[in-house]
Amino acid sequence: MKNEPLRVAIFTGLFAPFLTGVSVAVHQRVRWLLEQGHEVFLVHPEINEKYPKSVGKRPMPGLDELKVFPKFSSYAFPTQPLIFYKSLPQPLHYGYWSDTKLLQKFQPDIVVVEEAAQMRGFYSLLLEGYGRPVGSEYGKRTGTPTISLFHTDIAAYIRYYLGNQIYSFVRPVIPTVIKRFTDAYDITFFSSREQLAKYTELKCQRGQYLPYQGIDCQKFHPRNICYDPIPKDDRPTLLFVGRITAEKNVTQLIHAFPIIAAKIPNVHLVIIGSGPQDEEVRQQAKQFDGITIWGESHGTELLGWYARADIFVNPSVTENFCTTTNEALASGTPVVAALAPSTSEQVIPGINGFLAEPNNPTDFALKAIAILENPTLKEEMTKQARPSIIEFDWSACMSKFEDKLYELVLNSKKY
Repeated sequence: MKNEPLRVAIFTGLFAPFLTGVSVAVHQRVRWLLEQGHEVFLVHPEINEKYPKSVGKRPMPGLDELKVFPKFSSYAFPTQPLIFYKSLPQPLHYGYWSDTKLLQKFQPDIVVVEEAAQMRGFYSLLLEGYGRPVGSEYGKRTGTPTISLFHTDIAAYIRYYLGNQIYSFVRPVIPTVIKRFTDAYDITFFSSREQLAKYTELKCQRGQYLPYQGIDCQKFHPRNICYDPIPKDDRPTLLFVGRITAEKNVTQLIHAFPIIAAKIPNVHLVIIGSGPQDEEVRQQAKQFDGITIWGESHGTELLGWYARADIFVNPSVTENFCTTTNEALASGTPVVAALAPSTSEQVIPGINGFLAEPNNPTDFALKAIAILENPTLKEEMTKQARPSIIEFDWSACMSKFEDKLYELVLNSKKY
């Protein structure tokens, strides 16, 4: 059967020009499936005049790059800006559109739901969200396999934003919510074994590990050192790339910076990205000469930053197999990251970087200093960075993903 192309419907709560790791991953996944000859129907959030103008102007690969494939089709579901983050979308209530009607028209062999929590309206606490599990009604009616891809550590987000005390209060109901969310799908796939174990304990139904979250190792490569965002700047550089939001812990990098600068006087911290904490981070960074708030970066400029940085820093404790961490490693750059579910599957202490105690700027700083003060260690970590992540190249991950799609479709036809 593997020689026969599949008809794959993909629902995603995030896609270009909304800038997130999920958006980038979905685009890469759709493109790869199309290149293998499969037919893909992508259901994605619309961009409209309610969003900041800067969102629609991002030079991100998106629909235009996919429309050249004759087997590609798409539908933009109606959205409005997320209540507390105006640069991200939330789907409008199901009265405005019908996933079941879309699927009846396309008649897929399999349905893939990316970022199911957002599609269901969890990010807006169901105030304006879609409100029901996407694709499951059609799947049950027709026997079509429906799967969910886990992207965001919702439990960690709840804990981060509500605090430990309130989290302890709501913790007993979280398994009920997780069970209900995941029970709608035949399988929920996790790209991290640690996240799978965590959510299995939280009553996730039919969870499985599948390394579907890859990166383009030909694009992110040490040779990109030829691209120089700041010509003739030879300062030791710490690089962060990601959304400037509270859960990313960017302010902790600023707290760690003076500790690092006391040992490495000419150290340079570059923060790339955008988000609701932009102004707060800029104001805090003003007290130090060695911090650059770069804003968003794309194309060869971003590739140059990854390859030229001495250390990639990621203080977030809510990551799920972080894409930017893998992009840095593929570029030959050691990583210092906060210890969190999945980071130990990416960062091997003493080999390609270090893991720091969560929410501890001092320990984070000491881990960065240990690399910068030891040229031999840094050189060895640089050599090991790319080999440590090469198994997560898109071609390898998507081949396993494709095998799983065929397996599920074949099993569904048996019954």
